[in-house]
Amino acid sequence: MTDQQPNAPLQETAFDSWRSISISLYMALVGYSVLVGIPVISTAWVNLLGFTEVEVGRVAGADLGGLSLGALFAAAVIAKLNRRHLVISSAIIAMAANGLCTISVDYDQVLWLRLMAGFGSGVFTAVSIATLGAASKPARSFNMLLFFFAFTQALEIYFLPKLSMNGIYTAFIVATLIGLPLVSWFPPRPISANKVFDPDLATTDNQPLHVPAYVPWLCLGAIVATYVNIGAYWTYIQLATIDTPADPDIVANVLWAASFFSVVACLFATFVSNRFGLARPLLITLVVQAAVVAMLATGITDLKIIVSVFMFNFLWIFIDVYQMSTIANVDKSGRFAALIPGAQGLGQIIGPNIAATILGMGLGYDAVFIMCACAVLTGMLIYLYMYIELRKVIPALADAA
Repeated sequence: MTDQQPNAPLQETAFDSWRSISISLYMALVGYSVLVGIPVISTAWVNLLGFTEVEVGRVAGADLGGLSLGALFAAAVIAKLNRRHLVISSAIIAMAANGLCTISVDYDQVLWLRLMAGFGSGVFTAVSIATLGAASKPARSFNMLLFFFAFTQALEIYFLPKLSMNGIYTAFIVATLIGLPLVSWFPPRPISANKVFDPDLATTDNQPLHVPAYVPWLCLGAIVATYVNIGAYWTYIQLATIDTPADPDIVANVLWAASFFSVVACLFATFVSNRFGLARPLLITLVVQAAVVAMLATGITDLKIIVSVFMFNFLWIFIDVYQMSTIANVDKSGRFAALIPGAQGLGQIIGPNIAATILGMGLGYDAVFIMCACAVLTGMLIYLYMYIELRKVIPALADAA
């Protein structure tokens, strides 16, 4: 996917260097590591630390909520502070919190430590996403991110269950530590201090577009809604299969195999969007995802879990390609790109906590999956409204690839 016009070439900057893109991709993937591994991490919290299902929802919400808070902090200061300093300091916070988790198993302490770890990860993840968004071809950078995201998701789902709880925390520490010697590859500051987002006069492809101010905010709102679903579904999908006819071995294999299969979604999303644009395929995708989530509310079997998890992962990547690319099309400053992890994290605070509350009320996983489907449809309605409004004022942007 590209948003570049042949008659409007974009000048490459330090953000387009292979070093900048490489370190941004790596640190973003490290920052998202808890998010992608949360099904097996949540199961480990239950089996290895003895947390209840409700407590797992609270801890997952704290961890992924910290990601949101860190991203919001980064978005507020990224234009003023050296990005390298932000990454180093936040990485130290994340590693320290993960290290303390290896010596503390008390629920209340772990809850706050996971919030702290999430905050540190959120800061350097947001810096990484903003750096990718500042490239001259941000959609290409985000496609690369989601392509590798699928690979790392599969690897985590496969290998993390083989580790102890301390082994999981140590893996996060080591992954973060590996990136620190390469922090100098981050461009320290924006290319131009004058490159500040103007919601009334955004630019796409060096051509002036009077983009309504609500567009990036609606995108972020839709990301929150879709990640309410992702947060709840992905936190509890493995736990939900306990005491059901589903075979535990099949469930474990499906989780990592489906994660690897989602690599195909990046390629398919590119093919579809190049032919039909981003908006219309996304609206259909969200409806389908609501259906594959809601199907589990009628009971979990081997066949249903295979179909649901495979389709969920496939559509998850497809949706993220659209959401990141849309923001990249209307925001060249990196401000809203830096807020993407914040919106994702906010959804992942809300999702697991709503699910935990539903379970605490004794309504069961059927109600959780119905809630997930409703969250997806909420995101779909937001995008539908945005699409209809953009068709009136900027048809080219509404149907952009």
